[in-house]
Amino acid sequence: NKLLKEGFFDPVRKKNLPLMPLNIGVVTSGAGAAIKDILGILKKGNLGVDVILRAVRVQGEGAALEIAQGINELNEFKGIDVIIVSRGGGSTEDLWAFNEEVVARVVYNSKLPVISAVGHQINTSLCDLVADIFVETPTAAAKIIVDKKNSLLTELSELKHDMSFSLLNLLNSLKNEVTRLRHSLKSPLDRLQEKEQF
Repeated sequence: NKLLKEGFFDPVRKKNLPLMPLNIGVVTSGAGAAIKDILGILKKGNLGVDVILRAVRVQGEGAALEIAQGINELNEFKGIDVIIVSRGGGSTEDLWAFNEEVVARVVYNSKLPVISAVGHQINTSLCDLVADIFVETPTAAAKIIVDKKNSLLTELSELKHDMSFSLLNLLNSLKNEVTRLRHSLKSPLDRLQEKEQF
């Protein structure tokens, strides 16, 4: 209720993902399944992105402070486009660090867009509700970035096709105009011959 009154869950304040994220910060366990899943999807998508991992404890005493500190540090790191906050699911107790106010406040105040992928379909954490984008698994978080890239490439390909088609039409139109003008203009020799007839 306190965070709701402060506007933490207001959809209007949520940030959009950048057009083409090339540097992705990830706040999660360095040894967990979440980072492996994220890296696997990004590698499959052949994105050519840089991933900066800020390894943190994702459960237990002090985990919430580490997560919050990790998000803050990535916000200060130059060149990062988006932050994924993640873990590979678990019980309500396991996920509790993502329900701490300190994490919610840091996500809310992040200058960078935050994707929350805490990895559980039943439970929704405060981190999920405050984040700019919420997905249920680390794999889905990475897939958003891959899909964004593929969508952009498709759009660029369509624009390139449209531009080629327009240029070809323009060239054909100019050629036809030159041919028409050539036929309508008489050569100097033809003009001389006409004058000689008089």
